[in-house]
Amino acid sequence: MDHQSQILSLRDAASLINSGGDLSTVLRDLVLAACRHAKWTMGSIMSIDAPHGHAFVIVRHDPTLIQRPLPDRWELATSPSIIALQRNEPVYIRDARVSEEFSGYRREAFERDYRSVLVMPMNCRDDEGRPMVLSVVSREIMEVTAHDLAFIGMIVHLGEIAVEKQHKLREEKHAAERLQQALQAHTSLLQQALAEASVPSLAGKISDLLPNPIVVVDFTANLIVAGHTPSEAHFDDAAWQLAATSSLHRQIIKAARAAVDQAQREAHTLFLDDGVRRLRLTAKIEPLSVDAEAVGALVIFTAQRPFSQLELLLLDSAKFALSVQMMRSFIRFRFETRTLTDLFLEIVEQRWHDANDVLQRAQRLDIDLRSPRQMIVIDLPAQSKRGAGYSLDPHHAVIRLMQQNSVPAGIVAVENGLVCLIPAELGGDPERVNKLLHKIAEELGRYFDQEPFVVLSGVCAMLSDYPAAWDRCRRMIRIGRSFGRTGVFASQDFGPLPMLVAAAEVEDVRGFVHESIGAIAEHDREHGTPYMDTLFAYLREGCRSQACADSIGLHVTTLRYRLSRIQELFGIDLDTPERRFAVELAIRLRGVIDSRA
Repeated sequence: MDHQSQILSLRDAASLINSGGDLSTVLRDLVLAACRHAKWTMGSIMSIDAPHGHAFVIVRHDPTLIQRPLPDRWELATSPSIIALQRNEPVYIRDARVSEEFSGYRREAFERDYRSVLVMPMNCRDDEGRPMVLSVVSREIMEVTAHDLAFIGMIVHLGEIAVEKQHKLREEKHAAERLQQALQAHTSLLQQALAEASVPSLAGKISDLLPNPIVVVDFTANLIVAGHTPSEAHFDDAAWQLAATSSLHRQIIKAARAAVDQAQREAHTLFLDDGVRRLRLTAKIEPLSVDAEAVGALVIFTAQRPFSQLELLLLDSAKFALSVQMMRSFIRFRFETRTLTDLFLEIVEQRWHDANDVLQRAQRLDIDLRSPRQMIVIDLPAQSKRGAGYSLDPHHAVIRLMQQNSVPAGIVAVENGLVCLIPAELGGDPERVNKLLHKIAEELGRYFDQEPFVVLSGVCAMLSDYPAAWDRCRRMIRIGRSFGRTGVFASQDFGPLPMLVAAAEVEDVRGFVHESIGAIAEHDREHGTPYMDTLFAYLREGCRSQACADSIGLHVTTLRYRLSRIQELFGIDLDTPERRFAVELAIRLRGVIDSRA
């Protein structure tokens, strides 16, 4: 074949190979071009499955008119294909009928009447990623020169280009299909969210779309929705979903809130224990926010591979749809709590004018203020105000406790915590009420690692009773905070003097204490004298010298000397009952003020 004929043959081969169609068509045209223009009789393209030791015929060109079954699988041990791939060079068998190296070809050469065989490696792969070779045969013995190998090598190279083109077209098609699916999923998620679907139904759809196991945490409803299990060794899907909503519920909620507070973008390690199994799971926790407040979280358990760009797009769609869905619950919650809060503050601040109007508004908010009620005032720890779900979790926790204890209560959100309006008749069972107060303190203490202040008011029979009861509870909380107390407490826990200090102006009390005994306290501090302790012991023993001396381990003469020095230095007069009371009161108030400090 002259040079011009070869150029024309290559042009025809290129046109044939690139005529379009799927990968199978391209490969079939490649075999046809190799046989037609390189003067070979028959040919095929085989995929090499080296791990399993076989070569598979993908396409075949056999112009024989006789239809007969032909082998489609070859053992690599009897095929030159693996040698061609390993060496990346052609394998030429001049006469397969006399070849001792490849017994499979020798047998088939007689059956199909051919002599020479040429196997060309191809630098491309099939749909399953397996390498391929081109095999052509001739009925006559063909002498293959370097020039012939170069020519057929060029045809194979053109075929490789066409195969890679098909792979790219297929990848682009699949990418377009995935993009279309992602857009459809995005539209579907938004439609479902806008149609006011529930968070569980939306979470179920997201779980089916994302490749990784997920858990949706809804702070607004204290809800967890789990998808596929992240640890098949410990749970199947049903067992995991049950555990996530029961034994692991609190742990997942707490981990999600902590992750959202830290705003950490890296993966988190979750340690979960359901009492039977201990799990160590890695997950990314994406916050779900409404109006700059975290209302939930999407927990995505880490897989072996990272998310693709389309999966990240789908993840953003899922987060947006969940945020939209939770926004309704959040707005409804905030509207209801603000409305009830406004009404409550209007009552305790005595800003109302028409009692009937207030009672009717409370009735519309499902709270009956016509019957006597008591207030459970809950003042939350300071750190809770900075946490995700601050306005949601305590509220839902208290509602759940009231329901579990069959207590009909109205829950009011106030600036520093919550107020529970419970029926006054519960006060007839002090033990039940006391247990309820401690359950509230313990439950909220688990959320914030510190118990809140919990105080029970007196009975409020009329609207006019609420302001005084509210002020008394707030005063109790201030006293408790001053003394470093938390949990459940009442005025009996402190005695009358702290109540007096809390009720009076603190500066006035300090002034009275300083004028009465300030000089003694300063002298003791500067000189290390025990005058204050001696004076207090003397007053405590009813100004009886011997009894006082015995109580503090002094000789009575020494005691009398100290008392005379106190009178000389500070002008303390204990002759009248009024003066003795004033001095003792000043000493006791000083002790209360020091404790507050």
